Amino acid sequence: MMHIVLERADVLKRSVDAIAVLIDEAEFEISEKGMSLKATDPSQISMVDFDLEKKAFKKFHVDGVVRLGMDLEYLNQVMSRSKPTDEVELKLDDDSSKLSVTFRGSSTRTFSVPLIDISAGELPNPKIEFDATVKIKATLLQDALKDASLLSTHLTLGAKSELFYVKAVSSKGELFNETAKGSASLPDLSVKKDCSSMFPLDYLSDMLKAAASDTDVTVKIKENAPVELNYHIGDARVRYFLAPRIESA
Repeated sequence: MMHIVLERADVLKRSVDAIAVLIDEAEFEISEKGMSLKATDPSQISMVDFDLEKKAFKKFHVDGVVRLGMDLEYLNQVMSRSKPTDEVELKLDDDSSKLSVTFRGSSTRTFSVPLIDISAGELPNPKIEFDATVKIKATLLQDALKDASLLSTHLTLGAKSELFYVKAVSSKGELFNETAKGSASLPDLSVKKDCSSMFPLDYLSDMLKAAASDTDVTVKIKENAPVELNYHIGDARVRYFLAPRIESA
């Protein structure tokens, strides 16, 4: 038995957006800690780690641990029918193979979303001693990615003691976008040593789609290692890992 209620549907809607942009099918876990999900994309080069703590819910009742295998594209379509200020209720009876999703606003609408069987083993987060941690406004990073897309399908994220930068190079030319430490758009910059890594631009763009422009995004970088990118959607937290492109000598 599971019965949980969020006061505003937009938090869950944007969270599902943030997950479904990379993941086709995955399993939500509902426990006394709250709601969480951890999965890799089909190519296995990126991972998403999502959690929404129990205290964020208006009502929260769950017997033990409930796992909900979902077609995220379809769940995303259902959530897109919600209004931002709707209350959203998720309910599952012990003998049910469908998740009941109810939106309450000017009217009450209930969808039955089929559950699917997903065999998911424990997925540990990468253990990385990062060289740099950058906190940056989402709009600045989103704009830098758009600039880079004019030149290349890949870009380099890097940090030095006094600046964070995005670089793209191709036969079309070069882009070097730098933001200095102390800038209002760069609330925090902590660098142990200079570092940079190259990543596929489309993955990074997808990871930032659900971030509001004024959101603080934390980017953690290590030389030629996966990048960690995380931010909050209301009370929810979404964290991504993306493997680098290692340039051959």
